[in-house]
Amino acid sequence: MVRNFLQNDNQERIRTALQKAREQREPAVAKDHAAPASAVPQTKPGIWEKIPSIDPIAALGKNRLVSLGPSAPALAAFDILRTNVLHQLRQNNWTSVAITSPTAACGKTTVALNLAFSLARQKDCRTVLFDFDLRRPSIASALRQKNPPRIVDFIRGQHGIEDAFLRYDDNLAIASNSRPERLSAELLQSPEMPKTLKAVKQALAPDVMVFDLPPMLSNDDVMAFLPNVDCVILVAAAEATTLAEVDLCESELASQGHVLGVVLNKCRYMPDEYGY
Repeated sequence: MVRNFLQNDNQERIRTALQKAREQREPAVAKDHAAPASAVPQTKPGIWEKIPSIDPIAALGKNRLVSLGPSAPALAAFDILRTNVLHQLRQNNWTSVAITSPTAACGKTTVALNLAFSLARQKDCRTVLFDFDLRRPSIASALRQKNPPRIVDFIRGQHGIEDAFLRYDDNLAIASNSRPERLSAELLQSPEMPKTLKAVKQALAPDVMVFDLPPMLSNDDVMAFLPNVDCVILVAAAEATTLAEVDLCESELASQGHVLGVVLNKCRYMPDEYGY
């Protein structure tokens, strides 16, 4: 399970309370009710090379894409997160992880992007990142892509894979959107969604699929999409997200799937210390 290393007394109390609430709830949660992910087929020859490539270096500082920058405490924190996530995925034969938060402005998209780019630094790991916060897509703008392909067009069968994704290096494909989607929950739980994910697995053969989902308490999109993923990470914002919000969201997620952990974002780093 991904853990947080909290840096002050208030955050330590939050962590202790979260652990206590989780222990009290675990007996009531069904174990291993989600089917393990199926084996990933071999990628189709040349499909990755056909996907347009991007250079996100210009977006490093402004959008906190620390996983692409020089060594720093935050970079080490995301590498630790990556290693923990990979360990859990491989141990359980899983391939997909969703990232959500209780409310907006917790930094879930920043976490999703940095996790994806950290995974991309492992050359033996192919990763696909999806912007499925369809009501307020932000991955394209974070990467400074003005007219990106729209993954919703691929879901509806209007484009092929090479026209629906962007590529960073040789092992990270990114599915984004350029504008909000009004009927997002309906699309996320439509019959086309499992077919879309199956097509991506067949064509790109990803080792890991990362899904940036909307905030949980804003709408029903997360619960609509949850059956399509193996596990979930919940992102909380230090000094903003309440314990009640985290406990409510974690309880709902655990009732429907596997909660990989809670990431406490926006921590203030102390000198010569880092943590997540």
